[in-house]
Amino acid sequence: MRLRPVVGEVPVATGEHGGHGGALAEIDPNDLPEGSVVTSSGRVSTAEVFQELSRADQPFSPVQLSRLDEALTLASRETGLRFSVYLGDLGDKPDQRVAQLHDQLEGSAEAVMVAVDPEHRVVEVLTGPEARLRLPDRGAKLAVMSMVASFREGDLLGGLLSGLRMLADQAGGRARTR
Repeated sequence: MRLRPVVGEVPVATGEHGGHGGALAEIDPNDLPEGSVVTSSGRVSTAEVFQELSRADQPFSPVQLSRLDEALTLASRETGLRFSVYLGDLGDKPDQRVAQLHDQLEGSAEAVMVAVDPEHRVVEVLTGPEARLRLPDRGAKLAVMSMVASFREGDLLGGLLSGLRMLADQAGGRARTR
């Protein structure tokens, strides 16, 4: 089974962790931007579409997107780091594009960006300076190798899910931060 080429860019998902000091802030759903929802746990989940794709070009079903969102949320909540996934064209200089995307993330110092360009067979993991203290390059490389193995078998979602689990495991829980 081969990976389907992705035309254009697809939704980017990020996992957000809860409120400050364990208390969730009151959020008025009417104040949220389009594509955002307050989950039953009080977390805000947001999907952004950068370019509309036809249904045939979308690599994930709504159920699969939900699983990816859940994996991002769990990884972020368990580690205190901000995990994000980008899936799409990374251009001729993927490392520069990933750095640009990473810099746009809120809290980029403690962010972990997993970027995948299936068409050009590129996988990049970029950590901010705070995240790098807890997630060494060796751990990121092992996660990338695991993702690539799944991608070769045509399992894009499975590769991302296992890669996120491995990255979160390597980073450890919040207690190890200081």
